[in-house]
Amino acid sequence: MYYLRILTYIFIIIGALNWGLVGFMNIDAVALLFGEMSVLSRIIYGIIGISAILSLISSYRHVFFRDDI
Repeated sequence: MYYLRILTYIFIIIGALNWGLVGFMNIDAVALLFGEMSVLSRIIYGIIGISAILSLISSYRHVFFRDDI
């Protein structure tokens, strides 16, 4: 589980940096590297989305059900 969290964190950082580039400079790094909506770029977008969902699910318990409040 520890390695899954690290992997999802890395993919979330990659996705956030890509969206930052899109927002500030209109550059899509994934599309530049792997092609505009190619199969590989769609897989990468999917992995980043799944990573975000897994991170959200795993952190939900820690954010809303803390015992030390």
